Amino acid sequence: MRYFLELSYNGKAYHGWQNQPNAISVQEVIEKALSTILNTKISIMGAGRTDTGVHASQMFAHFDYDGDFKSIDIIYKLNSFLPKDVAITSVFEVKPEIHARFYAESRTYNYKISTSKNVFNYDFAYQIQSPLDLEAMNEACKILFQYKNFQCFSKTNTDVKTYNCDIKEAHWTKINEQLVFTITADRFLRNMVRAIVGTMVNIGLGKMKPEELHAIIASKNRSEAGFSVPAHGLYLVNIVYPKTIRIEN
Repeated sequence: MRYFLELSYNGKAYHGWQNQPNAISVQEVIEKALSTILNTKISIMGAGRTDTGVHASQMFAHFDYDGDFKSIDIIYKLNSFLPKDVAITSVFEVKPEIHARFYAESRTYNYKISTSKNVFNYDFAYQIQSPLDLEAMNEACKILFQYKNFQCFSKTNTDVKTYNCDIKEAHWTKINEQLVFTITADRFLRNMVRAIVGTMVNIGLGKMKPEELHAIIASKNRSEAGFSVPAHGLYLVNIVYPKTIRIEN
Protein backbone atom coordinates (compact mmCIF):
# COMPACT_ATOMS: atom_id res chain seq x y z
CA MET A 1 0.00 0.00 0.00
CA ARG A 2 1.14 3.55 -0.64
CA TYR A 3 1.07 6.25 2.02
CA PHE A 4 1.59 9.99 2.03
CA LEU A 5 3.45 11.84 4.76
CA GLU A 6 2.67 15.50 5.36
CA LEU A 7 5.49 17.23 7.19
CA SER A 8 7.37 20.43 7.95
CA TYR A 9 11.02 21.17 8.65
CA ASN A 10 13.47 23.86 9.59
CA GLY A 11 16.13 23.48 6.91
CA LYS A 12 19.01 25.19 8.73
CA ALA A 13 20.81 21.98 9.73
CA TYR A 14 20.20 20.09 6.47
CA HIS A 15 21.83 19.90 3.06
CA GLY A 16 18.46 20.07 1.39
CA TRP A 17 15.70 17.49 1.08
CA GLN A 18 17.36 14.84 -1.06
CA ASN A 19 19.81 12.20 0.19
CA GLN A 20 23.47 13.22 -0.10
CA PRO A 21 26.51 10.90 0.03
CA ASN A 22 28.42 12.90 2.64
CA ALA A 23 25.89 15.26 4.21
CA ILE A 24 22.69 14.94 6.22
CA SER A 25 19.35 15.52 4.47
CA VAL A 26 15.72 15.69 5.57
CA GLN A 27 14.93 12.61 3.47
CA GLU A 28 17.63 10.62 5.26
CA VAL A 29 16.43 11.32 8.80
CA ILE A 30 12.81 10.47 7.92
CA GLU A 31 13.79 7.24 6.15
CA LYS A 32 15.85 6.17 9.16
CA ALA A 33 12.98 6.92 11.53
CA LEU A 34 10.38 5.10 9.42
CA SER A 35 12.64 2.09 8.88
CA THR A 36 13.26 1.80 12.62
CA ILE A 37 9.62 2.17 13.62
CA LEU A 38 8.25 -0.18 10.94
CA ASN A 39 11.16 -2.62 11.29
CA THR A 40 11.85 -2.75 7.54
CA LYS A 41 13.81 -0.64 5.08
CA ILE A 42 11.63 2.26 3.90
CA SER A 43 12.44 4.65 1.07
CA ILE A 44 10.47 7.87 0.60
CA MET A 45 9.95 10.10 -2.42
CA GLY A 46 9.39 13.81 -1.82
CA ALA A 47 7.23 16.26 -3.71
CA GLY A 48 10.30 18.37 -4.47
CA ARG A 49 13.99 18.89 -3.78
CA THR A 50 14.52 21.92 -1.59
CA ASP A 51 18.12 23.15 -1.48
CA THR A 52 20.48 23.41 1.47
CA GLY A 53 19.05 25.69 4.17
CA VAL A 54 15.57 26.03 2.63
CA HIS A 55 12.60 25.49 4.97
CA ALA A 56 9.20 23.88 4.44
CA SER A 57 6.01 24.53 6.37
CA GLN A 58 4.29 21.96 4.15
CA MET A 59 6.00 19.12 2.32
CA PHE A 60 4.67 15.76 1.16
CA ALA A 61 6.41 12.45 0.52
CA HIS A 62 5.17 8.96 -0.30
CA PHE A 63 6.32 5.52 0.79
CA ASP A 64 5.18 1.92 0.29
CA TYR A 65 4.47 -0.47 3.15
CA ASP A 66 2.49 -3.72 3.23
CA GLY A 67 1.76 -3.92 6.95
CA ASP A 68 -0.91 -2.28 9.08
CA PHE A 69 -0.59 0.71 11.39
CA LYS A 70 -2.79 3.39 12.88
CA SER A 71 -2.04 6.86 11.53
CA ILE A 72 -2.28 8.47 14.97
CA ASP A 73 0.26 5.97 16.34
CA ILE A 74 2.78 6.37 13.52
CA ILE A 75 2.56 10.18 13.74
CA TYR A 76 3.24 10.06 17.48
CA LYS A 77 6.13 7.61 17.12
CA LEU A 78 7.73 9.51 14.23
CA ASN A 79 7.55 12.83 16.04
CA SER A 80 9.08 11.23 19.13
CA PHE A 81 11.88 9.68 17.09
CA LEU A 82 12.66 12.54 14.71
CA PRO A 83 14.87 15.53 15.63
CA LYS A 84 13.18 18.70 16.86
CA ASP A 85 13.49 20.43 13.46
CA VAL A 86 11.36 17.89 11.54
CA ALA A 87 7.66 17.35 12.31
CA ILE A 88 5.06 14.97 10.85
CA THR A 89 1.57 16.46 10.49
CA SER A 90 -0.40 13.60 8.95
CA VAL A 91 -0.10 10.14 7.36
CA PHE A 92 -2.76 8.83 5.00
CA GLU A 93 -3.23 6.10 2.42
CA VAL A 94 -3.38 7.02 -1.26
CA LYS A 95 -4.07 5.11 -4.46
CA PRO A 96 -1.06 2.94 -5.44
CA GLU A 97 -0.22 4.92 -8.58
CA ILE A 98 -0.07 8.32 -6.85
CA HIS A 99 3.41 9.88 -6.88
CA ALA A 100 4.21 12.73 -4.48
CA ARG A 101 6.23 14.62 -7.08
CA PHE A 102 4.42 13.97 -10.34
CA TYR A 103 0.82 14.30 -9.10
CA ALA A 104 1.31 17.71 -7.49
CA GLU A 105 -0.77 20.32 -9.32
CA SER A 106 0.96 23.38 -7.86
CA ARG A 107 3.56 24.46 -5.34
CA THR A 108 3.75 27.74 -3.43
CA TYR A 109 6.87 29.35 -1.99
CA ASN A 110 7.33 32.35 0.28
CA TYR A 111 10.51 34.38 0.49
CA LYS A 112 10.93 36.59 3.56
CA ILE A 113 12.95 39.81 3.73
CA SER A 114 13.38 41.61 7.03
CA THR A 115 13.50 45.38 6.55
CA SER A 116 15.06 46.05 9.94
CA LYS A 117 17.76 44.36 11.98
CA ASN A 118 16.11 41.66 14.04
CA VAL A 119 18.19 39.46 16.34
CA PHE A 120 15.45 36.82 16.49
CA ASN A 121 14.87 36.13 12.79
CA TYR A 122 18.26 36.47 11.10
CA ASP A 123 18.26 32.72 10.48
CA PHE A 124 14.82 32.82 8.89
CA ALA A 125 14.67 35.99 6.79
CA TYR A 126 17.10 37.85 4.53
CA GLN A 127 17.88 41.18 6.17
CA ILE A 128 17.95 44.22 3.87
CA GLN A 129 17.80 47.56 5.62
CA SER A 130 17.99 49.70 2.47
CA PRO A 131 14.54 50.94 1.34
CA LEU A 132 12.86 48.73 -1.26
CA ASP A 133 10.25 50.03 -3.72
CA LEU A 134 7.40 47.57 -3.17
CA GLU A 135 5.28 49.08 -5.95
CA ALA A 136 8.05 48.59 -8.53
CA MET A 137 8.61 45.00 -7.35
CA ASN A 138 4.91 44.22 -7.76
CA GLU A 139 4.97 45.78 -11.24
CA ALA A 140 7.76 43.34 -12.09
CA CYS A 141 5.64 40.47 -10.77
CA LYS A 142 2.96 41.19 -13.39
CA ILE A 143 5.55 40.70 -16.14
CA LEU A 144 6.21 37.11 -15.00
CA PHE A 145 2.69 36.11 -16.07
CA GLN A 146 3.49 36.99 -19.69
CA TYR A 147 6.10 34.24 -20.05
CA LYS A 148 6.47 30.47 -19.76
CA ASN A 149 10.21 29.90 -20.34
CA PHE A 150 12.24 30.88 -17.27
CA GLN A 151 15.66 29.55 -18.22
CA CYS A 152 17.20 32.87 -17.17
CA PHE A 153 16.34 32.06 -13.55
CA SER A 154 17.51 28.44 -13.64
CA LYS A 155 20.73 27.12 -12.23
CA THR A 156 23.09 26.39 -15.13
CA ASN A 157 23.93 22.83 -16.19
CA THR A 158 20.58 21.57 -14.93
CA ASP A 159 19.31 18.37 -16.53
CA VAL A 160 15.71 19.25 -17.37
CA LYS A 161 13.58 18.56 -20.44
CA THR A 162 11.90 21.96 -20.39
CA TYR A 163 12.38 25.36 -18.78
CA ASN A 164 8.66 26.11 -19.04
CA CYS A 165 6.70 26.87 -15.87
CA ASP A 166 3.13 28.07 -15.49
CA ILE A 167 3.21 30.82 -12.86
CA LYS A 168 -0.23 31.20 -11.31
CA GLU A 169 0.51 33.74 -8.54
CA ALA A 170 3.33 36.20 -7.81
CA HIS A 171 3.20 39.22 -5.50
CA TRP A 172 4.90 41.05 -2.63
CA THR A 173 3.17 42.02 0.62
CA LYS A 174 4.38 43.99 3.63
CA ILE A 175 3.71 42.32 6.97
CA ASN A 176 4.98 44.47 9.84
CA GLU A 177 8.75 44.69 9.37
CA GLN A 178 8.87 42.00 6.70
CA LEU A 179 8.39 41.89 2.95
CA VAL A 180 7.01 38.53 1.83
CA PHE A 181 7.16 37.30 -1.76
CA THR A 182 4.57 34.66 -2.66
CA ILE A 183 4.85 32.66 -5.86
CA THR A 184 2.79 29.69 -7.07
CA ALA A 185 3.47 27.59 -10.17
CA ASP A 186 2.92 24.10 -11.50
CA ARG A 187 6.67 23.46 -11.22
CA PHE A 188 9.91 25.32 -10.43
CA LEU A 189 13.42 25.14 -11.83
CA ARG A 190 16.46 24.75 -9.58
CA ASN A 191 17.25 28.04 -7.84
CA MET A 192 14.39 29.72 -9.72
CA VAL A 193 12.66 31.44 -6.80
CA ARG A 194 15.89 32.74 -5.28
CA ALA A 195 17.00 34.14 -8.64
CA ILE A 196 13.64 35.83 -9.22
CA VAL A 197 13.79 37.39 -5.76
CA GLY A 198 17.36 38.61 -6.32
CA THR A 199 16.24 40.26 -9.56
CA MET A 200 13.24 41.80 -7.77
CA VAL A 201 15.52 43.16 -5.04
CA ASN A 202 17.61 44.91 -7.69
CA ILE A 203 14.40 46.45 -9.01
CA GLY A 204 13.34 47.44 -5.49
CA LEU A 205 16.72 49.10 -4.89
CA GLY A 206 16.36 51.11 -8.11
CA LYS A 207 19.27 49.38 -9.84
CA MET A 208 16.98 48.47 -12.74
CA LYS A 209 13.47 49.23 -13.92
CA PRO A 210 10.61 46.69 -13.87
CA GLU A 211 10.32 46.70 -17.68
CA GLU A 212 13.92 45.51 -17.99
CA LEU A 213 12.63 42.14 -16.84
CA HIS A 214 11.30 41.52 -20.36
CA ALA A 215 14.81 41.51 -21.84
CA ILE A 216 16.17 39.37 -19.01
CA ILE A 217 13.57 36.65 -19.50
CA ALA A 218 13.91 36.77 -23.29
CA SER A 219 17.69 36.33 -23.00
CA LYS A 220 17.32 32.85 -21.41
CA ASN A 221 20.69 33.63 -19.83
CA ARG A 222 21.22 33.19 -16.09
CA SER A 223 23.97 35.84 -16.03
CA GLU A 224 21.46 38.48 -17.19
CA ALA A 225 19.22 37.98 -14.13
CA GLY A 226 19.91 39.16 -10.59
CA PHE A 227 21.84 37.50 -7.79
CA SER A 228 20.56 34.46 -5.93
CA VAL A 229 19.29 35.49 -2.50
CA PRO A 230 20.28 33.38 0.54
CA ALA A 231 18.44 30.09 1.10
CA HIS A 232 17.42 30.77 4.70
CA GLY A 233 14.64 33.18 3.66
CA LEU A 234 12.90 30.63 1.42
CA TYR A 235 9.95 28.48 2.50
CA LEU A 236 7.93 25.84 0.66
CA VAL A 237 4.49 26.59 2.10
CA ASN A 238 1.83 24.75 0.10
CA ILE A 239 1.48 21.82 -2.31
CA VAL A 240 -1.86 21.09 -3.98
CA TYR A 241 -2.95 17.61 -5.12
CA PRO A 242 -6.17 16.37 -6.71
CA LYS A 243 -8.78 15.61 -4.05
CA THR A 244 -9.17 12.11 -5.47
CA ILE A 245 -5.72 10.81 -4.40
CA ARG A 246 -6.82 9.58 -0.96
CA ILE A 247 -8.23 6.19 -0.09
CA GLU A 248 -10.94 6.80 2.48
CA ASN A 249 -11.04 4.11 5.14
